[in-house]
Amino acid sequence: MKIDQIDLNLMRVFRAIYEEQSLTIVADRLGLTQPAISYSLARLRELLGDPLFIRKQQKMLPTQAAERLAPPIIAALESLHDALQSHTAFDPLTSQRTFRLTMSDIGEMVFLPPLCEQLAQAAPQVRLEVDPVSMEDLVNSLRTGTIDLAVGHLVNLNPYTQHTILFHEPYSCMVRANHPLARKKTLSKEDFLASSHVLVGSNSNAHRMFEDSLKAQGVKRQVALQIPHFTVLPDILRRSDMVSSLPSRIAREFNRKKEFRVFELPFKVPTGDVAIHWHARHEHNPANRWLREKLIALFKEED
Repeated sequence: MKIDQIDLNLMRVFRAIYEEQSLTIVADRLGLTQPAISYSLARLRELLGDPLFIRKQQKMLPTQAAERLAPPIIAALESLHDALQSHTAFDPLTSQRTFRLTMSDIGEMVFLPPLCEQLAQAAPQVRLEVDPVSMEDLVNSLRTGTIDLAVGHLVNLNPYTQHTILFHEPYSCMVRANHPLARKKTLSKEDFLASSHVLVGSNSNAHRMFEDSLKAQGVKRQVALQIPHFTVLPDILRRSDMVSSLPSRIAREFNRKKEFRVFELPFKVPTGDVAIHWHARHEHNPANRWLREKLIALFKEED
């Protein structure tokens, strides 16, 4: 078979079927009808002289020939994608691009206000979307460009992504300014354990690491209230004698008006490495690189 017989769109269909194993999903992914996908598969089978994909248990499973063909076809398509992306200019002042990020609720509080302020001036027509993505799907979402950047304590991504550590996040304990404990210079273990706590069940990996660290040390708090997010926490602490543990950066943000007393924790807890992650195939994408550099300029701290 000669190279001039191959339609690039057929290679895109081949790759999509190989990765999704469903003609219906492939049609949605490529924005085509299912009959169009079936026709393309028939052409591929004719050109390559092999069934390529066989339906079994409601999946389109690759034949041995398809398994051999998939790696070089995918590599060729990604090389072409990278070449075209690196050649595409990005002008932040005129771009109407939508950037898609994923981060925790803590990340939204830390990163979005300064970032939106910067973008309003540097890229006024750019749009941001923050989408929740499971850790299981995140590497693939970064690879395909469904998500441009992931920001947070995401150490499990490190082997699969390019990344830059922005800062190391310690934890603090916060109480209202006129709390009985607020007069003390430091917070003792005894006071910490005797207090009623607000436990925040955040989806942040750093917060889960913090909770796991306390459990490993046998620290058992008296939890009076559990909430899913940090946003309501200041109002709760203002009106009660409860205390709460939270990232020091968030504590400083909540305490702008000096309504709270923030203590160092009386236990040793590892700091979380908060980083920005992207996939290697988008390393030279001008738009992706521009947004990475903005985040790094805004948030990276010296070690």
